[in-house]
Amino acid sequence: MKIINHHLFAKNRLIALIIVLLALGIFFRFVNLDTKAYWYDETFTSLQLSGYTPEEVTEQILDGREIGIEDLYRYQYPDPDSEKTVIDTVQGVATIEPQLTPLYFVIVRYWTQWFGNSIAVIRSFSAVISLLVFPAVYWLCLELFRSPLTGWIAMALLAVSPFHVLYAQEARPYSLWTVTILLSSASLLRAMRRQTQDGWITYGVTVVLGLYSFLFSALVFIGHGIYVVITERFRFNKTLLSYLSASIVGFIFFTPWLYMVSLKASKLSSTNDWRAQPTSLFGYLYKWERSISLFFVDFSLDESSPLIYLIPFALFLLSLLALVGYSIYFLFRNSPERVWLFISTLIAIPALMLILPDLILGGQRALVTRYLIPTFLGIQLAVAYLFATKVSHVSAKRWQQKLWKGSMVALLSIGVLSCVSISQSAVWWNKADDNIHHTLAPMINQAEKPVVISDAWFPRVLSFSHQLEPKVQFQLVVEPDVPKISDRFSNVFLYQPSQNLREQLEKEYSIEPIEKPWLWRLKQK
Repeated sequence: MKIINHHLFAKNRLIALIIVLLALGIFFRFVNLDTKAYWYDETFTSLQLSGYTPEEVTEQILDGREIGIEDLYRYQYPDPDSEKTVIDTVQGVATIEPQLTPLYFVIVRYWTQWFGNSIAVIRSFSAVISLLVFPAVYWLCLELFRSPLTGWIAMALLAVSPFHVLYAQEARPYSLWTVTILLSSASLLRAMRRQTQDGWITYGVTVVLGLYSFLFSALVFIGHGIYVVITERFRFNKTLLSYLSASIVGFIFFTPWLYMVSLKASKLSSTNDWRAQPTSLFGYLYKWERSISLFFVDFSLDESSPLIYLIPFALFLLSLLALVGYSIYFLFRNSPERVWLFISTLIAIPALMLILPDLILGGQRALVTRYLIPTFLGIQLAVAYLFATKVSHVSAKRWQQKLWKGSMVALLSIGVLSCVSISQSAVWWNKADDNIHHTLAPMINQAEKPVVISDAWFPRVLSFSHQLEPKVQFQLVVEPDVPKISDRFSNVFLYQPSQNLREQLEKEYSIEPIEKPWLWRLKQK
């Protein structure tokens, strides 16, 4: 009786700790939403919300005339007085990024119309929708493991996961996609368990929601299909028929977008060319290791960081990989087939569908961490199962329980510290090259009567404009055009100029590099 009371007390104390972590996770998702760098991809989100196309922007403002930041913001926020409607937003997504699908952008367009135009408002939808991850993963754990404790631990892991926090603060559809992955997975297991019409209708609805949230949801549903076929022992029975019916209906509702994607196939290919660039085997494996680690720890370290940080961090990563490997091994050895098979398909199918093209054709498609959210969710579920089993194993020795509890608390604590670092930083690895804007902007903001000249691909300028003060003016052109610069500006800056633009301006001005190749200053000769 004493042993039972001790374990009950320990379990309640663990749940209390997890509740604290959930509160921290919610806080990290909303803190400093508007101070993070608003980068290139988010600028595309804003452009799609406005309903304008790149061609329209090029025609209307890339003509060399003087414009202000308010003129640029016309193409960053939906205007209720504009002729642009939600239909233009949908068409814009189909034109620019058809692989993303339109559900997120349609919702956020209405979101900004209800709550106002600002970076914080646009990003707040991702933060709010990311909160649904907690009940969704808890439901999935109940269906999969029949274990509330595993659900609690999984919620804690996701709450302080640096990756999930980062994308909960970004104006992109990945938080919405994460929620639909978890909901569709839980609803499939529920439908298979209960065998009711309502259950399969619910699963069909999640198929539609998932596909309209992100195109790569199809990889998750392929994994679901493999799971159903194997668990039913390749027999064409009622379960398999119900699954096929729900999936086919879901895909039928998605065919309008597939048709639009087929029309934009060349655009889809051109916008993803960089992902087909080759990389070395060592670089490939290193980036995969880093991707796994980002779901548990992230201090924005890379190979350029000081060695004093890299050595202990490398040792920690090796320990983390060992933990992940053991979690998957433990899952295979100790869970029923229906459990380990489901997590295996969730991990393997999306990863293989991206890794195989890399191996056959070359490239780095599978190195885009956000494209493999289903795979890493599966890994987090395996780790949650390992911890839940080890810390609740009544017959285990006390020192073993303490060791596993300590390991779990240490991992969650490192996640908290990572989130603290992220919350206090305006730049992070996920903002890519646009982190430089936080360095460049103060130079221009402090200048008297500044103007920025550029013939760079305009979304870069739109991203940069969010860091600049209203006094800054712009003159934007399309190569090989050269703007006529007014004498009334005291400070003239070149932002990412082409070689042609620099050469043409050098005929009248001396050009001094400030931060190559991003920013230059013009002075009269």
